[in-house]
Amino acid sequence: MPHDGPEHFHEVTGTTKKAGLGQFKQPAMPYDTFMEEQEIPIFRDIGISRVQDLPLKPWKRMGGRGTFIQLFGTEGLWGMYLVEVPGGGALNVERHLYEEVFLVLEGRGTTEVWMEGGKPHTFEWQKGSLFSIPLNAFHRVVNASSSPALILVGTSAPNAMNLYDDNDFIFNSSYVFKKRYDGRDDYFRPNDDITPDPVRGLAAKRTNLIPDIINADLPLDNRRSPGYRRIEPDMAGNRFYIFVGQHETGRYSKAHFHGSAAVLICLKGKGYTYTWPTSAGQRPWENGKAELVRRVDYEPIGLVSAAPMSGDWFHQHFGVSKDPLRLIAWMGPNNALSRKPRVPGEKRLDLGSIDISSGGNAIPYDEEDPFIRKEFEALAAQNGAVSRMDPQMYEPGNELAKKWGSSTF
Repeated sequence: MPHDGPEHFHEVTGTTKKAGLGQFKQPAMPYDTFMEEQEIPIFRDIGISRVQDLPLKPWKRMGGRGTFIQLFGTEGLWGMYLVEVPGGGALNVERHLYEEVFLVLEGRGTTEVWMEGGKPHTFEWQKGSLFSIPLNAFHRVVNASSSPALILVGTSAPNAMNLYDDNDFIFNSSYVFKKRYDGRDDYFRPNDDITPDPVRGLAAKRTNLIPDIINADLPLDNRRSPGYRRIEPDMAGNRFYIFVGQHETGRYSKAHFHGSAAVLICLKGKGYTYTWPTSAGQRPWENGKAELVRRVDYEPIGLVSAAPMSGDWFHQHFGVSKDPLRLIAWMGPNNALSRKPRVPGEKRLDLGSIDISSGGNAIPYDEEDPFIRKEFEALAAQNGAVSRMDPQMYEPGNELAKKWGSSTF
């Protein structure tokens, strides 16, 4: 007789047959199902030149128009969406058990934040503002202009939804995370103090609102290229990892590799990113494997997945305009510091900033594929910029080249 229960499993016989189908389709995870249920577009690719060109559709749950963005390599690690706040209107009030980071692309307005039974706090935002909502806090985004506002949002919703598989719990929990948000009046007051982050000693800023991340000052860092500037915003007690970096006009980063999760968002300038599997070697064009290299060109606000195919991929970033290339990296709660289990207190090297010849993951300029430098110089000239890469950096064994590959600078 027919029944609605699961099909009975039949054990294989003998010693040559293997159990299972052998070939199967990846099942949809709870977050995938959630996205489909929202009935708005879902953009999947390695990157895009401008998110402003993505189609938007009415999003009933949010009260605006939107589209999901799930770049290759971020599946299950963290999510992203683009939302339009109607002119003179507001998004729906919501709260949830996942973190969110907001980057304002267009418009100006206010956001109201409060906890269960607490006093609402309101702060203003404009184009270029970066802010985060404390975990499970009520919030409402209000547009102060008659024109639509456009906001890009990074979220750890995939982590929460795939773990709990219960959206009623995620959206309707009353628990107050007092360590994340204590309701103080200055919680969303910008803080310009720069401190060393407690793990690597890099420049960090503990603040829940940056009024203009596009033009904010960045401390000198020098780890990715000569003159490179960088800071890590530490927002709302999040695990969602962010950093902002800027390459000087006429200079570009070294290629380096790490696992998937990082998405780079172009804030200022114009450029492109090359990414390729480490199996193609340090010189893919010279090795006859150029077909394995993926390139994404971008301008504000373009996106690219740094390691798009769920594995260690080289990636290298180039600014070719007169303006410096400023990028903000979103890595969700799966950044390189926490992806692989480590024993607490274990000493680690900042491998992405150390040359392969010195035990790191970066390709030194004097060992990179010659095609890279030649093309960069040509594209910079086409855009009215001039290469400022010191020729000595490309000379094998040169002391200047060694300086930028040292683990002790």
